[in-house]
Amino acid sequence: MRVSGIELRLLRDFVAVVEQRSFRAAAVKMHVSQPPLTRHIQQLEEALGTELLIRHARGVELTDAGTSYYEDAKHILALNEQAAERALMAGQGQIGRLDVGVFGSAMFNTIPQIVQEFRLRYPRVEIAMHNLDRDSQTKAVRERRISVAFNRLYADEPDLRQETVHTERLHLALQVNHPLAARAELGLKDVVDQTLILYPHISRPSFIDYALRLFHQLGVQPGDIREVDDLFTAISMVASGVGITLVTDSACSLKLPGIRYIPIRKRDKAVLDLTIIYRAGDSSPLLAAFLNVVRKFSRGFRSGS
Repeated sequence: MRVSGIELRLLRDFVAVVEQRSFRAAAVKMHVSQPPLTRHIQQLEEALGTELLIRHARGVELTDAGTSYYEDAKHILALNEQAAERALMAGQGQIGRLDVGVFGSAMFNTIPQIVQEFRLRYPRVEIAMHNLDRDSQTKAVRERRISVAFNRLYADEPDLRQETVHTERLHLALQVNHPLAARAELGLKDVVDQTLILYPHISRPSFIDYALRLFHQLGVQPGDIREVDDLFTAISMVASGVGITLVTDSACSLKLPGIRYIPIRKRDKAVLDLTIIYRAGDSSPLLAAFLNVVRKFSRGFRSGS
């Protein structure tokens, strides 16, 4: 490796001689013989076209040029060490920036837990989260604007890989004064005569279609359906007494006045997967480190810990 045509080893030898104040002491410290060390300093002076050291029988002292060059040489060597360290850490996924696509209720619970654990393990990695709907996430992953994305109901794509993070039980969100709000659990058939608020009506098929399919599998059809943009709007309408809505476990972390979350009976099989996607063949160490944390959480969810 060279800096301005001068090998870094010459800079190291020069700094060692200056700090030890003699060729002999520097040679002993560096475990080399003295003649090559002497030649290296001579080569450095010839390359620079100026004398750096004044030789005495008792040792060496710096010329004015040598004093100036000594400070710069130390800086160059330190920068080289830092660059090597950063390259190694980047290769191990310990530094850099990871752009993550997020959307929906998992932002209230699961994703923050995963990101917090990753930041504890890799404090020098910058995490940037982008709120994107499912179609925008898929496009951004393909275009390398983000590395991974969390969402639900992804379609199978040959150029993308997806993994289930965990499976969440669905709940019904009701206004606290609703006649059904005192129940410990509810079945979907219990609410077919209620105004059902579903979301989001973008990126179809969406959670709306999935929720309606759950009803259809039980042989029932909700009578009154309102489609809105997002979970927040749906919950706000529920709190206002307009109707009820379906939410995931994660969404139950959203504590709002006037709202009660009631689990749906297990026999209705009202569950929904949270999934992570990333590019097929992406060999980024940073991505691998993040996926390791995600998989650890996934194992924890499956074991119930």
